[in-house]
Amino acid sequence: MITSPLHITLLQSALHWESPLANLNHFNKQLEKLPHGAEVVVLPEMFSTGFSMQPQQFAETMDGPTVAWMRTMSQKKRIILAGSVMIAEGDLFFNRFIWMQPNGVYYHYDKRHLFAYAGEDKHYTAGEKRVVVSVKGWKILLQVCYDLRFPVWARQSAGDEPEYDVILYVANWPERRSLAWKTLLQARAIENQCYVVGVNRVGEDGNGIAHSGDSRIIDPMGQILFEHSQSQIMYSHYLDEKLLQETRQKLPFLKDADTFQLLNFSA
Repeated sequence: MITSPLHITLLQSALHWESPLANLNHFNKQLEKLPHGAEVVVLPEMFSTGFSMQPQQFAETMDGPTVAWMRTMSQKKRIILAGSVMIAEGDLFFNRFIWMQPNGVYYHYDKRHLFAYAGEDKHYTAGEKRVVVSVKGWKILLQVCYDLRFPVWARQSAGDEPEYDVILYVANWPERRSLAWKTLLQARAIENQCYVVGVNRVGEDGNGIAHSGDSRIIDPMGQILFEHSQSQIMYSHYLDEKLLQETRQKLPFLKDADTFQLLNFSA
């Protein structure tokens, strides 16, 4: 049960193209500026490389330096550190969202919907299950970028108790499709009666694609609590559990939702 607000910090940042060391050095400096009381700190998708299709060259194992860095910084700052990186497991590569806790325990979600338009499906393996993590009673659904376009994958199941309270999206979403990003984040919040937090990058990547950020925090009624475009920013916000509970109690729409079952067709 949620008993207190959740302090979440967004790091909307430019990324050094295919340069893990430069990116980790950059985020080292950013994390030194964290506000007092920081609890969950969110980095963009593929924060150590940018949205690269070169996993054979840059992917690391879960014992590699980037995950080790996340563990070290999480412990040092006493925060949960979240973001996606390219991970190798045997001959397979994953766009993996890692939720690193200060006690060294982590959870991960492998991106389900691979962006075929950019060839992501040819280089990475799709995940097969949703992942919900928990902190202070808050239940948080982990999602990555292109997952946003597929509402069934994020849909709350019908019932008395919602599966989650927050959807967290990390992304490298291009500026030229920013309207879709902003609109769909808002839709996910309204239809699932939850907070939605979207953390996107800014700047031009190694393929010449511009990113405007447009990172957002949206409440369960669809109201935009925070949005920032074009430039790097660190922003912290307390998610209010009272607003979440009041919205669901006064407007119990989820109880009328259709029942469904997610099937795995990959076999």
